[in-house]
Amino acid sequence: MEVYLIRHTTPHFEKGLIYGQLDLNLADSFPEEFELIKQKLPGKFDKVYSSPSKRCTQLAHFLNPSFETDSRLMELNFGEWEGKTWDTVDQDQLQIWMDDFVNILVPGGESMLQMSERVKEFWQEMSLLSVEKIAIVTHAGVIRIILGIVRKLELNTLFEIKVEYGELVVVRL
Repeated sequence: MEVYLIRHTTPHFEKGLIYGQLDLNLADSFPEEFELIKQKLPGKFDKVYSSPSKRCTQLAHFLNPSFETDSRLMELNFGEWEGKTWDTVDQDQLQIWMDDFVNILVPGGESMLQMSERVKEFWQEMSLLSVEKIAIVTHAGVIRIILGIVRKLELNTLFEIKVEYGELVVVRL
């Protein structure tokens, strides 16, 4: 099975915004970014999954209008920090989280460990399917966790994996 992990294209937001699960619109550059993605894709997918976030479903729709959404593919829940900027959240709380983002919950949100559990559950279910090609349209955090599972990496090293907007990574199972 080939799994195409596709990060959503550039969202429309102000620099520094914390937007984990905020439902942002895509930037006006979506058509151009989609064309670049499309050039790297096989003709057809047996299944297309998407995070329910608008920035993912818009891309998933173009891949296959009958895509399925799964909330386990959502980005990290930043709780009380959603919609704020990094420089406006409590800097002491931010430092505590940054020192151990794997285990520390964002106030009102989730930890990387909690996020990884939901992503692992999805990945295990999906890997049991008997299909040839799957597309998963999701977020950088989810892609990092899946790559961490495949490469057997520790959660605290996943931010070393760079995943750009519109980036596509193929995993063969």
